[in-house]
Amino acid sequence: MGPGKRGIFATAVAVVCAITVVAASGTAFTSPGPAPAAPPSTTASPLLPHETDLEAVHEKLDKLYHGAAVATDAYNASEEAAKKQSARIVELSKQIVKAHQRLAGLKDRAGAAARAQYRTGGLPAAAQLLLSDDPQQFLDGAGAMVQRQRATKRMISEITRTQKDLRHYAADASTQWQILEADRKAKAAAKKRIQQQIDEAQKLESRLEKKQKERLAKLEQEAARRAQTIWLDTGIVKGISGKASALGKMAVEFATAQLGRPYVWGAEGPDSFDCSGLTSQAWAAAGHPIPRTSQEQWKQLKHVDVKDMRPGDLIIYFDDATHVAMYVGHGAIIHAPRPGRTVTVAGAGTMPILGVVRPDA
Repeated sequence: MGPGKRGIFATAVAVVCAITVVAASGTAFTSPGPAPAAPPSTTASPLLPHETDLEAVHEKLDKLYHGAAVATDAYNASEEAAKKQSARIVELSKQIVKAHQRLAGLKDRAGAAARAQYRTGGLPAAAQLLLSDDPQQFLDGAGAMVQRQRATKRMISEITRTQKDLRHYAADASTQWQILEADRKAKAAAKKRIQQQIDEAQKLESRLEKKQKERLAKLEQEAARRAQTIWLDTGIVKGISGKASALGKMAVEFATAQLGRPYVWGAEGPDSFDCSGLTSQAWAAAGHPIPRTSQEQWKQLKHVDVKDMRPGDLIIYFDDATHVAMYVGHGAIIHAPRPGRTVTVAGAGTMPILGVVRPDA
């Protein structure tokens, strides 16, 4: 981690720690009173002049960006499934080529046997033996005939088995293509939903005047501080004393190095990330790959109690597991919040926690 990144990280964590101290002393953050109504203007639109209206905008934006997060997880899941299906189709294609080559070789052998029989007059091997005047030749020929019969049966059996394999590979490939197409359609639909949600949110924000945007930003910060304070007031942070594992330290270092990079849905680096793109790449950089999406991280990784979490663990948020962040200690997280924001340090309790998972359990 470079000096600049380390300074940013230290400052951000210091802010979170300061909040911890305030909460521990029993002081709670309170929302200031409503802002005075703006005077009527003949040039500016009368859009949302009151704080109560801005709170409604804040709530609406939260819903829109959460909807985008839900769609992003669906997009990422479809993308991962499509990658796996494509790899499966490539493998099946190789198997089909090998089966065709094997079948061609067997047919060549069968053709060679048929040509050899033609050269002997087309008589079956048994008939040739009966017409032989040499007893020893008869006995030698009988043994050879049995061997040829066995070889022929094996060859026929191998041809049948290869043809069966070939049909199986072809049917499997057809099924995988259908699944791949379904994944592509799901990904396209999710992409459309993401863009619709983001476009609506941006359209709503663009209608706000400069002072309203500033006040909205303060409302968001105050809401985050209140949520963090409530979480800290439970005393949970005082009981968290776990130390990062060696891999956890590497994951935290990677996540810290991404501070300031923009959120882009579906992105997993190196220049931008979405929430699960950041956490999955952090653990991949630590040499311990984990599932790509927040929902799969919640399903597949080991769950641990909040009181037992340690730096490097992942905190899953919301009932539908559509957001994930990395715990870095002192009640703080590093995460990629949403479109329009950058990878940042925040309080771990600023969003509703579903649970905690440990990649390297």
